[in-house]
Amino acid sequence: MRKAMCFGFILVLLFFSLPIKGISDTEEKTEYQVIPDEAIRLRILAHSDSEDDQRIKHQVRDAVNAEISEWVQDMTDIDEARELIAQRVPDIEKTVADVLDTAGENKEFSVEYDSHVTFPVKVYGSYLYPAGEYEAVLITIGAGQGSNWWCVLFPPLCFLDFSAGTSVAEETDEATTDESEKTAEKEDDDSVEVKFFLFEWLGWS
Repeated sequence: MRKAMCFGFILVLLFFSLPIKGISDTEEKTEYQVIPDEAIRLRILAHSDSEDDQRIKHQVRDAVNAEISEWVQDMTDIDEARELIAQRVPDIEKTVADVLDTAGENKEFSVEYDSHVTFPVKVYGSYLYPAGEYEAVLITIGAGQGSNWWCVLFPPLCFLDFSAGTSVAEETDEATTDESEKTAEKEDDDSVEVKFFLFEWLGWS
């Protein structure tokens, strides 16, 4: 009788120690789907990957992002944001021209607001944003052959570094991978030892 009760107790412990994979995986995927279906992006293509051209790209990014973010910060309707940005493309062009002029650059550039701007695939956290055509303001500096930078203008999400494809959670996971693996190995060893002891005590070994 005593052994039967112990066996039932062991089964209960094993049941509650199993991870609920389905729920946790669903929550994790939902957490990282940050960009809504209806969004307006900003993509900037540098002339090249040289240090100077990348610096110019970042200066354009900062100026344009600050300007558009101020325009849309109190907006909640995407149609209003679309109309406003479309009307103010000349203002964006002037901002880019001012940045290039201040930097002493005479490169040509273009500013385009379109619903079919091509974006590469990007992984952010544990969520993959597929390559495709998205609504965006596209700024091309010079030949546009350098690395690109992008963010989401509306809703305002440019404080997240989508272009780098990283997140705090992802960096934390990478930093603790080795430690987690060691912990898991130790827990497995401890589990084997406990099971072996219980089976021996119950006379099953």
